Amino acid sequence: MTTLTDTQSRLVEEVLARVASDLSMITDREFVVQDVTSELASARIAGEGSVHVSFKLGFEAKDGEKLHGCILVPLPEAISLAGFLMMMPDDGVTKRRGDTDLDEAMKDAMLEVANFVAGAADAAVREALSVPVKVRSEGCQGVRADVRPALVYDEGAPLVVARAKARIHKYDEFTLLAIVPPVGDGDS
Repeated sequence: MTTLTDTQSRLVEEVLARVASDLSMITDREFVVQDVTSELASARIAGEGSVHVSFKLGFEAKDGEKLHGCILVPLPEAISLAGFLMMMPDDGVTKRRGDTDLDEAMKDAMLEVANFVAGAADAAVREALSVPVKVRSEGCQGVRADVRPALVYDEGAPLVVARAKARIHKYDEFTLLAIVPPVGDGDS
């Protein structure tokens, strides 16, 4: 049985930390990620209890192999990030957090968040791995509660899945989820 390596565990922690740091800087709001736990799994995890936004990531190795992953954020938190990116005032973001039907401006802002998530993941991967891997945004999509996100993925193949406690600005703590392909298998 394959086990999670220290490199894989460290990599997913660094990806989540860099995503939080970059988005915090860009939105000018605190984004805290802590208590990351990760494991090697053979199935995608689902966001429990509420609609999530899947910020989809493509991981491409030097040999051209392309693997897929995502960062799953509950919809109210994704709306918060997009709203702060659009420079909405705090009270405007708070009002929009309950939205379920997003207008075009909010959808465009979500795509921009997806680009920043991928850029942060790319920077973390480049710093953490000795092998060249590029990370690119593959957009974002809403995912119903308790449904696994759509990814190009062979069922049963190993994935690194992570859960973390997170908080954006003044809002309540939530569970941040990550699915990362097992890149950088060798511990260095």
